[in-house]
Amino acid sequence: MTPILIAQKVTKRFGGLVAVNSVDFEIPEKSIVSIIGPNGAGKTTFFNCITGFNKADEGTITFEGAEIQNLRPDQITRLGISRTYQNIRLFANMTALENIMVGQHKFLHASWVSSIIRTKGMMAEEKGALDEAQRLLNYVGLKGKGDLLARNLPYGEQRRLEIARALATKPKLLLLDEPSAGMNPRETEDLTAFIHRLRDELGITILLIEHHMRVVMGISEKITVLDYGQRIAEGTPKEIQSNPRVIEAYLGRGAATEGMENAHERFGNKKS
Repeated sequence: MTPILIAQKVTKRFGGLVAVNSVDFEIPEKSIVSIIGPNGAGKTTFFNCITGFNKADEGTITFEGAEIQNLRPDQITRLGISRTYQNIRLFANMTALENIMVGQHKFLHASWVSSIIRTKGMMAEEKGALDEAQRLLNYVGLKGKGDLLARNLPYGEQRRLEIARALATKPKLLLLDEPSAGMNPRETEDLTAFIHRLRDELGITILLIEHHMRVVMGISEKITVLDYGQRIAEGTPKEIQSNPRVIEAYLGRGAATEGMENAHERFGNKKS
């Protein structure tokens, strides 16, 4: 499958700390790929380099054939890359519908003058934005909750609302940073099915960081493993579960040399 994004030798330093160290990575179009690794492995920093929140010190990042490593976050969003965050970043005192409409800003062109005098064109644009926000609200399973303040939604629904806001930008590549964090088992199961829907129904390529290993192993077509900023493994879920370097990174040197069957069991249930 054709890669939609290719990263080559991406490096990011913070003073003397090398958070991402010469990482090569690519994700095929319309696939679901996970990046995993112990805490502090550089996963979120790598996400930030892709989305422009951190500029890579070295290397190139290519999206649909165009280099993006020097672009601003808003420019990268306009190209078709959107994301969610490890810690939910909704506008707590805005309604669910208003949060989604924020994600549509790149499609809204009415001037401040037309907004004040309420021209027909501005009102038509506003109605279209509201209709699209309502459609996305229904799509993520929050029908009837558009007028609720974001802070009043249960945790799992706030996660879905954040995804709806990301979908409002009409992404081709969606980055999800620990989407199941804080969810109960039922919410996690529902989220996993929903991520499959995003790919299967909307054709969106999905890249996620996730610590919940049952989610990672159940949803990913390919997994990349980072440790201390370096890529230490890449492959299918089965290959990753059998990789001694991955087992050692998560469970320690002793686990990598013990009976492989026992190590697999421990790794498969590890949430780190």
